[in-house]
Amino acid sequence: METDKEAHRKQIEKFIKRMPSLSTTVGKVMEICSRTDASPNELNKVISLDPVLTGQVLKLINSAYYSLMNKVTSLTRAITMLGMNTVKNMALSTAIICTVSGAKKSKALPTSKFWAHSIGTGVCAKLLARANDVPVVECEEYFVAGLLHDLGKIPFGDEYSDVLLRARHEQRPLIEVEREMLGVDHQEVGRLIAEKWTLNESMKSAICFHHDVEAAADEYKVRAAYVGLANMYANILDIGYAGDPFPSDLDAEKMLALTGLTWEMFGDVAEGIEAELEKAQIFLQI
Repeated sequence: METDKEAHRKQIEKFIKRMPSLSTTVGKVMEICSRTDASPNELNKVISLDPVLTGQVLKLINSAYYSLMNKVTSLTRAITMLGMNTVKNMALSTAIICTVSGAKKSKALPTSKFWAHSIGTGVCAKLLARANDVPVVECEEYFVAGLLHDLGKIPFGDEYSDVLLRARHEQRPLIEVEREMLGVDHQEVGRLIAEKWTLNESMKSAICFHHDVEAAADEYKVRAAYVGLANMYANILDIGYAGDPFPSDLDAEKMLALTGLTWEMFGDVAEGIEAELEKAQIFLQI
């Protein structure tokens, strides 16, 4: 006889199978940007064939998020100014937000609060990386990894309300309660979504290991640790809601050691969060 946990897992797998794939354009954008010999011109050609994506990229580049002096009206100029990697991140973020918003299942996590938490985690990851002198171009990668870290919570059904309730009532890390009650956690579910969308290994690791950074491959541990710390930050500051107000202090110590951040540096980031959060709202308006 099938157990409740097995039934939950099957429902989740079924839901992911039915989730829309990312657009062909986004797939091509990611493919081009993963090649070392790719040129901005190739990226321009692919994006310009998709008027919606072109509009989204131009809307983003002209928003307060990038605070540019002059309006950019040409896609070629946008790619030249921001670099291929940043444009790739823009395309990926907007495509995933649009895809997920149409597929959201659980009423346990209201969409607006879920995305507020996701954006908050992205902003915190970016600011923590910046505080530790990570190159500016790379900081955008940290933002996207933070933005996508909780994708695995999307396929959970309404039974997730009971999980959230118990985690809050018992003041325990959410991931422990997920494993106990559902037999699967949001990192594992996130991995299935990341594989469906063929996200790169670095992004996948942030989604799969932000609570278990030591289980990530060596080259991806640090990125996962930044995202894990950023997730804690967003929960501590009550930015949005993703159901995990009682993170583990022990995990925080491990992640600080991995990133080389101190508690003081961690605390100082709070000053810039509000302004960055306001600018990052553009990702939800695309």
